[in-house]
Amino acid sequence: MTRLIFALSVPLMAVAAVAQAQPAPPEGPRPGPRQQVFISPAGEPFRAAPTAPYPVAAWFARADASHDGKLDRQEFAADALTFFTVLDADKDGTISSFENTVYENKIAPEILPNADRVGMGGLPPGGKRKGPRPGDGKRRAQRAIAGMSLQGASPYSLLNEPQPVRGADADFNYRISKDEFEAVARKRFAILDTDGDGALILDALPHTPAQQMRETMRGQ
Repeated sequence: MTRLIFALSVPLMAVAAVAQAQPAPPEGPRPGPRQQVFISPAGEPFRAAPTAPYPVAAWFARADASHDGKLDRQEFAADALTFFTVLDADKDGTISSFENTVYENKIAPEILPNADRVGMGGLPPGGKRKGPRPGDGKRRAQRAIAGMSLQGASPYSLLNEPQPVRGADADFNYRISKDEFEAVARKRFAILDTDGDGALILDALPHTPAQQMRETMRGQ
């Protein structure tokens, strides 16, 4: 019995010795902060580098066709309809269930249930933390709060709408017409136009939860 134990232990000891002799794989550069994400009221994603202005500014600048620093109802609706033409890939005048699936998986995958919450305080793709860092407790609390109440596009949006494209399907027939998309755009404008003056100003827009969290973390 003793000889058997000894015979088995020798190969194991040799394997352990070889493993210890192997140099540890070199650590590559740590992934940097992830890109920022903004999803427009119509559901269109805008992305920017971590050091760039939050991409709500890029959306606003493009939608402001008159370049007067304001978005009126017509500009807001026109911006939504521009995105409608992108989603209506077969140009039949409606966004089908298949086209909506393409939207979720290819155009704005951040809204999927299993998507990593970009900019919401999580790890960079493939990143690993070794031990606690200053502010980790606060970050965990922020992530917990965000995860409890926000789904889909909501963390990156001005409005708490998890799926803004599907949300335009007023008659629930799994097809979204141009009229439906425009009608919901006008409703969203009315919600954002809190003072009722018929115009939106960038600095007066609410900050998205992702934007708020990034500002909080930068201020630590």
